[in-house]
Amino acid sequence: MVKTTVKIDGMACSMCEAHVNDSIRKAFSNVKKVTSSHAKGETVIVSEAELNADAIHAAIDPTGYKVLDVKSETYQKKGLFGRFG
Repeated sequence: MVKTTVKIDGMACSMCEAHVNDSIRKAFSNVKKVTSSHAKGETVIVSEAELNADAIHAAIDPTGYKVLDVKSETYQKKGLFGRFG
C-alpha cells in the first residue's frame, strides 16, 4: 500500500474537500481511502500502488484547485494488529 500526500491550494470548505475526493475516486480505481482537509490544504490518498503525479494533476486541475506538491511513501496500517508482525 502507498500513501500519497497532495498539497492543494484553493480548498475553502468541506464541499471543496468532497469535490477533490470525488475527482480522485473517479480518476483512480485502486484508491482504498481518500481524505481531504481544507484547513491543512492537503489530500491524503491510500492506494494499492503508487499514483502517477501527472495523473493526479490531470484529475484535480480541471476542478479549479491547484496541486502544489505530491509526495508518496509506503503506507503502514495503524491499529491494534498493525503493530505486531
